[in-house]
Amino acid sequence: TECMQIEMTTFSIICVSSTTVFCELLKLLFFSFHVVFPTQNGNVAIVTGGAKGIGYHTVKHLARLGMHVIIAGNDESEGQEAVRKIKEETVNEKVEFLHCDLASMKSIRQFVQQFRAKNCPLHVLVNNAGVMLVPERKTEDGFEEHFGLNYLGHFLLTNLLLETLKQSGTCSRNARVITVSSATHYVGRLHLNDLQSRCFYSPHGAYAQSKLALVLFTYQLQHLVTADGSHVTANVVDPGVVNTELYKNVCWATKVVKWMTAWLFFKTPEEGASTSIYAAVSPELEGVGGIYLYNEQRTKSTDVSYDDELQRRLWTESCKMTRISDVGSRDL
Repeated sequence: TECMQIEMTTFSIICVSSTTVFCELLKLLFFSFHVVFPTQNGNVAIVTGGAKGIGYHTVKHLARLGMHVIIAGNDESEGQEAVRKIKEETVNEKVEFLHCDLASMKSIRQFVQQFRAKNCPLHVLVNNAGVMLVPERKTEDGFEEHFGLNYLGHFLLTNLLLETLKQSGTCSRNARVITVSSATHYVGRLHLNDLQSRCFYSPHGAYAQSKLALVLFTYQLQHLVTADGSHVTANVVDPGVVNTELYKNVCWATKVVKWMTAWLFFKTPEEGASTSIYAAVSPELEGVGGIYLYNEQRTKSTDVSYDDELQRRLWTESCKMTRISDVGSRDL
């Protein structure tokens, strides 16, 4: 069945990716060097899911570079604790938390309203938050949770912030949208006639579809901002196999493998954040958009992700579902 195929392929991806990570760790062990990025004083970033895991280390590194960073998350106490720790470790007071539940379009709109009230620019948006292999359930707006939170929430957030990103980018320094996908997108199938997985639900299939949707979204976003001459770039990153809380819903066999091999094959959250950080601030990517990055290298995503018609159709459906009228809508 499709479900079994996706589960087995997902398991294979974890195993193969783990071997790749091991090779990368060996290279780092013998040829390690510290990448120094330029300071980011005066620049502003928003990182979704920035209170823990990959997002936390992304926020911490950006703050260390001098950036004003806003953590967007749905857990107030967790978010404020992350802010406290990052301020303490980086000696950067310009780190803050704003509530944003990506499973609620109302919450996303309230977040954007709060951000706009600050009258500050936005140079970097990192779409990092996500859930993986959760039981079948719906968001506040009735969407399947993987699709609604991982993809649709970020689609709406990005569009509502796009005008600010456009105003903040310049010809010498583009504003950047970084979206975190995963290798699971390679086995994802986009069912435009059943995006909510109502006909047949598989946690693996729903998760893979959401990650494929994020890649398609990124490429279409880059096409649109290029077409209107905006100084904005959009790239998608694959953090690799990272030891985070996302794996709490995997099957028992995968949990056993993870428990036995995580110390050797899995990246730490800090290592997992490296490609997001690279995409956010590296001078090498100035003006470069519409690419898929893995281990800070340009990599080919799945063939179907380059389907222009599929990108357009998903975008159109997403606009309908989020009730926005056009690209970069300011409608709240």
